[in-house]
Amino acid sequence: MNFKNHFLVAMPSMLDDRFKHSVIYVCEHNEDGAMGLVINQPIDISVANMLEQIEVEREIHVTHPVSLDQPVLFGGPVSEDRGFVLHKNRQEFGSSIQLSDALTVTTSKDILSILGTNDEPEQFIVALGYSGWDAGQLEQELAENSWLTIEADPTVIFDTPINERWEKALKQLGISALNLSSDIGHA
Repeated sequence: MNFKNHFLVAMPSMLDDRFKHSVIYVCEHNEDGAMGLVINQPIDISVANMLEQIEVEREIHVTHPVSLDQPVLFGGPVSEDRGFVLHKNRQEFGSSIQLSDALTVTTSKDILSILGTNDEPEQFIVALGYSGWDAGQLEQELAENSWLTIEADPTVIFDTPINERWEKALKQLGISALNLSSDIGHA
């Protein structure tokens, strides 16, 4: 099965602290492996502060500073110095990949200069780093019951508070976090 445009929802038994209670949006999944972005682990910097630190040059003045107040997210432990903007709409930039009818990921800097302006994407999150799996690695983790999977819902990404995204994804599966056991077993 291809898990592109799905969420990976960490089971309570997740041993890797970097992914405990995480929700990962899978951007790519094929025979070579998988790549995704953690959508619910904020780091201690706002988008505005990040843009200031990397000295983004703007041609358009900021008109929507509130959108820049959101935190930057830990996208995963691979290439943590690389930025990813997951956004809602079809607007494309220098390096954009359409992931679904509703979602695009952009890695080029041209999108950064319009964040906070009238030209910014309708909704967006910014993540540093990504989560990656070699061929067969994600399938092995799924067989080990490390993750639950569900088709991605943009409302979880953009309309749900960050600290509620894990529980919201579980609810969409019809599962309450209180009913999940951290014990691993097979019937």
